[in-house]
Amino acid sequence: MSAQAGAQQLRLHEALEQGKGNFPFLKAKRAEIHSAESRIKSVKTDYLPAFIVQDQYTYATSNSVAGAFLPNEGSALSPSGGIRPENHYTPTFGSFTTAMVDWKVFNFGKVKAQVNAAKADLARSQADYENELFQHQVKIIDAYLLLLINQKLVDAQRQNLERASIFKRVTDAAVSSGMRPGVDSSLAAAEYAKAQLLLLESQRSEKAQRLRFSELTGELRDSVQVDIMGFYSQLPIVPGEATSLLKNPALRFAQAQMDASLARSLAVKRSFLPSISLVGAGWGRGSGISNKDDSFHTDFSSGVKYQVFNYLVGVSTRWNLTGILKVRNDYHAEQFQVERFKSLYQTQQLQLDRQERESEIQFQLSLAQARLTPVQLAAARTAFNQAEARYQSGMTDLFTLAQSVNALNRAEVDKFVTTGNAWRSLLLKAAAAGDLDIFLSQINQ
Repeated sequence: MSAQAGAQQLRLHEALEQGKGNFPFLKAKRAEIHSAESRIKSVKTDYLPAFIVQDQYTYATSNSVAGAFLPNEGSALSPSGGIRPENHYTPTFGSFTTAMVDWKVFNFGKVKAQVNAAKADLARSQADYENELFQHQVKIIDAYLLLLINQKLVDAQRQNLERASIFKRVTDAAVSSGMRPGVDSSLAAAEYAKAQLLLLESQRSEKAQRLRFSELTGELRDSVQVDIMGFYSQLPIVPGEATSLLKNPALRFAQAQMDASLARSLAVKRSFLPSISLVGAGWGRGSGISNKDDSFHTDFSSGVKYQVFNYLVGVSTRWNLTGILKVRNDYHAEQFQVERFKSLYQTQQLQLDRQERESEIQFQLSLAQARLTPVQLAAARTAFNQAEARYQSGMTDLFTLAQSVNALNRAEVDKFVTTGNAWRSLLLKAAAAGDLDIFLSQINQ
């Protein structure tokens, strides 16, 4: 008892808050939400014009020929200089500075579809987090109740050991005085050893459950004790009308997955459409070759000095017509994903419907059992008192008394287990309905 008294007492709402804030997997889900939020901001920048500034200095020859050429995947060097009857391989310095604005003012909904897809992905991440948080809180409450049951079982087995110890001392004294046969001492020793084993097993189970519970709070502790609160002073009552299954976090997550897939498919479909851009640019060009008389100057200062300035404004339309082949296949792939998430949604809905019906059956059965165990306990205690009195008066043997002791121990254990299971079955109903208030509203926090 001293170990429990010195251990940290943790109430249920504190455990839920610790689990929410500390459990690493929930932290990962929150990071995923922040990532999706940044993704929206990133996609929205596609509304802004591209503003590109470049400044370069070169040292190159200036021979040029007439005629067109194909770019080498964008890496071809642009020719420079006029057409001459003979090649000049004397290099000169040159400079080029440009500023260009490319603003896709009309994109036929492509950017909007991408933004909507990013928002749908954020909604999916938030629904995923809410579902994981809900499921984790259900696990915390269930582990809390199991640890509470195990703590009660340790107390019950400790009381059982105290009874066995008392009877062992009394029996040993009676055998020593010749009032009882020697076999009674052996039976008493066997019952005492059995009581010790039951206590050790209950302590082992309690320690294991304590570690499982503390793991869910995000910090492993082997000394935490849960507060009994009001769980063993009352039984849960039948809750009112359950909330709609459509509010269940698991079902909302399945819906969000389907919505995100639909948004992605629309973004893929619209990516084929053209873009109309407003283009504006200005640039300055310097060269070691004079723009007036084609004279060569090989010094750096002559090459970097700007000789001409230009500007450009216009409208540009880009449309990759052959891209329809890739877009069509990508769109079909996303449509199959939509069908997949629809089927997953229907599967989740079916499972939740089954869980809700099972939880109602389990709750009614657990309540009935919890209401019967006090009757069982009272009868077992009466039988034990009668057997004890008869044994003290020599009207019965120790074997009969041991049976009454075992019956009392089982009744005490059943009382704690059935009461705890009644609360666990209420939690099962809350989990199936997707509403923890069904459970939390009935406890004194």
